[in-house]
Amino acid sequence: MLETVARFFQEGGTFMYPIAVVLAIGLAITLERFIYLSGVRRRNRLAFEKGILPLLRKRDYQRAMKAANASDSAIAEIMSAGIGRLLNNHRREDVEYAMEEGLMEVLPRLEKRTQYLSTLANVATLLGLLGTIIGLIAAFTAVAAADPSQKASLLSESISVAMNTTAFGLMSAIPLLMFHAVLQTRTNEIVDTFEMAGVKLLNIISEKPEPAAA
Repeated sequence: MLETVARFFQEGGTFMYPIAVVLAIGLAITLERFIYLSGVRRRNRLAFEKGILPLLRKRDYQRAMKAANASDSAIAEIMSAGIGRLLNNHRREDVEYAMEEGLMEVLPRLEKRTQYLSTLANVATLLGLLGTIIGLIAAFTAVAAADPSQKASLLSESISVAMNTTAFGLMSAIPLLMFHAVLQTRTNEIVDTFEMAGVKLLNIISEKPEPAAA
């Protein structure tokens, strides 16, 4: 198996190496983003569901603000902006605008480097095609000077070798596109939790407090 892979790689020519570099960079970005987004989702859940939300339901906004400031999660940063406006007696619309502004500040950190994966996939595909074209040019040049009886077999072998770069480019591009889709979905899920948390805060603000028992 390893011998087959090594031969496939060697026969593809020099363009196999830049494609391999592109694939390695894409895998590194995928791993880093996956770890980062998983950590963000875990910290958000702990900070909001276990810390901030129970205090908001009790309408203890001061302690909710302290809990948000004490957390290093992204959702706490957004909630802190909204609760801060609420404590300063701003209108409901001002609280909503503050949380939207906080979301705009957090979103670039969530999407950072993810878009590179689609670009790297395109680069891998194009490098594969370029390697094949250059290989075909070299093959036809060599065949032109070869013995007529050997031209057919030499041409078929040269084309087979030249197609290796296209195959490797596609083998690199397809997983990178899949990883991009997975990471983009995870990012959208996190953004949805931000919006849901903001809606919960606004709903709590709009609800009338229950009258105290006599």
